[in-house]
Amino acid sequence: MEIKELIRSHTSVRKYTGEKISREKVVELIETAQMASSSNFVQAYSVIWVTDEEKKRKLGELSKNELQFQTAGASFLFCVDFKRLEMAGKKHGVKIVADTAENVLVGVTDVAIFAQNFVLAAEAEGYGICYIGGARNNPEEISKLFNLPDYVLPLFGLTIGVPAKRNDPKPRLPVEAVLHENSYNVDKYATLLDEYDEIMEQYYASRSSNKKMATWTKQMANFLIEQRRPFIKEFLASKKFTWK
Repeated sequence: MEIKELIRSHTSVRKYTGEKISREKVVELIETAQMASSSNFVQAYSVIWVTDEEKKRKLGELSKNELQFQTAGASFLFCVDFKRLEMAGKKHGVKIVADTAENVLVGVTDVAIFAQNFVLAAEAEGYGICYIGGARNNPEEISKLFNLPDYVLPLFGLTIGVPAKRNDPKPRLPVEAVLHENSYNVDKYATLLDEYDEIMEQYYASRSSNKKMATWTKQMANFLIEQRRPFIKEFLASKKFTWK
């Protein structure tokens, strides 16, 4: 499939057929993902491939996404990783400075770019995928489940497999809403958000399953009306990321 067509056809898959993905295929996808750009080549990511059925069940429970993990062909936990970099420093008698806000941003960015390469490689093979941010619902318990050391943060889960069903892609924000030229223009949102709400309302009302009456701005208002996962800062500190 042409790369632009592949990207435009992306949807999240909530249920798979259960067909397993081979070790050879998983390794191939990881090797492809590793060609992602990385800030200063630190490659601050690691992936836990969850093949143990009990750990997979527990990860689904902790992330509140049981069905996805039960039916996926392969399940993963993507992590920010500065432990390997700490070991690199020790090799040369250096104590690295990992616990900064900047390095958290570097790690999150590295993981996201790496994961998106993985996703595109998987979708090019005909698989479906879903990112699972619910892994941050219980980061401490998930860290214990997978023996994640200091300087390693569980960022999100990711499932891949043969889709039991494919959904239609959701309409994204109009380009004019996300593209600004030379300076940020907040004035255009009054009109563009109204237009996008109409598009999303029609989409939700017409899709083949899980129909609902909703607009994008209302969903976002409800989603962001309160602080989410307030324990994350304390958890980061427990992993020695103290935001210096």
